[in-house]
Amino acid sequence: MNQPATIAALGAGRMGRGIALAFAYAGHPVWLLDVKPRDPASALARQRDAQAELAATLDAMVALGAFPAAETPAILARIRYADRPESAKGLAEADFVFEGVPEVMGAKREAFAFAGPLMRPEAVLASTTSTMLVTTLAGLVARPERFLNAHWLNPPHIIPLVELSPHPGTAPEARAALIALLEGIGKVPIECAAAPGYIVPRLQSLIMNEAARMVEEGVATPEAIDKATRYGFGFRYANMGVVEFIDYGGNDILYYASRYLAQALGSERYASPPIVARYMHEGRNGLREGRGFYDFTGIDVNAYKQEALGRMLGMLNHLGLQRPPGSVLRQSQSIITEERHE
Repeated sequence: MNQPATIAALGAGRMGRGIALAFAYAGHPVWLLDVKPRDPASALARQRDAQAELAATLDAMVALGAFPAAETPAILARIRYADRPESAKGLAEADFVFEGVPEVMGAKREAFAFAGPLMRPEAVLASTTSTMLVTTLAGLVARPERFLNAHWLNPPHIIPLVELSPHPGTAPEARAALIALLEGIGKVPIECAAAPGYIVPRLQSLIMNEAARMVEEGVATPEAIDKATRYGFGFRYANMGVVEFIDYGGNDILYYASRYLAQALGSERYASPPIVARYMHEGRNGLREGRGFYDFTGIDVNAYKQEALGRMLGMLNHLGLQRPPGSVLRQSQSIITEERHE
């Protein structure tokens, strides 16, 4: 029987702690490594802070019914903490190392230089950076063929998505091994090119800036925007991908809506990219025409729509907003009955 892979989180900050929890929860032995040089008192204080936060996070999950409290000691026992002088053992044992030091090039360079000579040659090294390209960082590591970026979203022990970005020199077996590892703990790894912002940060930066802009312009209150996000925008895209929704609604609708907004608001930031106009003129408007960004040839359209409806109804139930037929009428009748008895 194969033993679970040993994981090292290089950096004991928020990201390292969350990654450690994700793997320890799934049953992996984990090293949480604080590789920043510190005096003994500071190192001990950092360790106590990390251990207290790990325990508090698990307690919060237990309180919300995520798992029985009896599991907590075993999860914590799988996480071994080490400061810089004691990190060599953890790095030597690790099958996978996730670098999560601060987003400063000097800190990355120093961490890679420290860890490289201590790691096993076959170990996979992944940077969790959200801002630096894998093609830049690959030049800093000892074995670039075993290196790629793995961008986790906060909180990493909860959110399923991990954005992977290999560089041209990443060995296919290293990439495959990391994907298998992540899928094995219930994560959803996706791959993207080495481009600024990956996928999620690039999308969310536009959304967050536009939300702030609407507050600034007096379009809506922060509370109204957040309700619109949770019960409209977020609700929709939690059940249907952004590109999928373009095809579902119609690429031509996006084209005309974008033109209107660009003109009405006087800003080219709303203009659609050339691919939208090209697809529209090619008749690739999505589901109703059989192809768009996706190819719907051979798809049972009614079954697909039924599945999409099921996803949305599931989210409605999750939010506690699903109501039985005639619920308003029954409520009104109940009120009338009560008034008659008074």
